[in-house]
Amino acid sequence: MKIRRFMYGDELPLLAVFISSVRGLAIQDYTPEQIDAWAPQQSARSKWDNDEWQQKIRTLRPFVVEIKQQIVGYADLQSTGYIDHFFVAQHAARQGVGSLLMQHIDAQAKLLSLTELTADVSLTAEPFFARHGFHIIKRNRAICRGVILLNASMKKSI
Repeated sequence: MKIRRFMYGDELPLLAVFISSVRGLAIQDYTPEQIDAWAPQQSARSKWDNDEWQQKIRTLRPFVVEIKQQIVGYADLQSTGYIDHFFVAQHAARQGVGSLLMQHIDAQAKLLSLTELTADVSLTAEPFFARHGFHIIKRNRAICRGVILLNASMKKSI
């Protein structure tokens, strides 16, 4: 397993990880309607969605995990300590990819002299974040493509 910084050209493989994670893992906690709003199937995504995705990922500049040169997970850390994206592909779940990413984020946060990490976390990811020292600050009702998704704002002191 190798971790590295985002490179141009990673955008579509990262989209595949995102889709795999949401559609394959979060389905246990969200309805099909919610999953379709959060991670539309390719036939439902427009060129605009793909362009917006590429711009978003380039702005986030996430850390990327590869296994045998295949991207299997990614996460970002913003200068404020906010983690915007944290996703592991379904086929790579429970293999240490998420823990490697979180350890890397913790180390980067210390280098940046951050005192806390925050994230808005899906119901599916809550137990993982809790195992890594995060606690729930509040429950949220986010709206995505007109559909309500429940999540939690979580925080961890460093």
